[in-house]
Amino acid sequence: MGIWKRITNVFSKPEAPVASKSMLELAPGDICEVSLVTYEVTGRTMNRGRNVAMLTLRDGSKIAYLLIEQREQLQYGLYQPIDGRLDHPAEVPATLELDDYVFFLEEEYEGLVTIAGQTPFMNGGEQHVWQYQSDDYRLLRIEWQNGRFMLYEGEKVIPGDVRVIRAS
Repeated sequence: MGIWKRITNVFSKPEAPVASKSMLELAPGDICEVSLVTYEVTGRTMNRGRNVAMLTLRDGSKIAYLLIEQREQLQYGLYQPIDGRLDHPAEVPATLELDDYVFFLEEEYEGLVTIAGQTPFMNGGEQHVWQYQSDDYRLLRIEWQNGRFMLYEGEKVIPGDVRVIRAS
């Protein structure tokens, strides 16, 4: 290496460090840890209007869903799919009883979502969401898109229990 090349290297600016991804930016192929369980992200449903992402997580054959919502701070909910059926979005009740728990409607919204990877819904588009909570802080979520319902039961997760392991 010549003397001029060495001198220019001394005075050149170092490369900026690469910013790490936040949980809200994870995509299929990334790895995260939730409540001491390591998951691979296999899908992502994003509602940019509300700054909400639902990640499809896989740990072996087990599938879970991590809801990430940016409000004053990041809020997390870990969900498991449950069997159930509703006939029409107009008939979703404000109170639901499930396995001796009574869930009360907390929030209802709709918006355009984008899909990446393996998710319960194959295409993006208009999605309608109902979020419920019971008196003992259990969560219930209902999603409707393109004539299909998905039901999830879950619990809140504190931000300290969620971290990015590897992001591409």
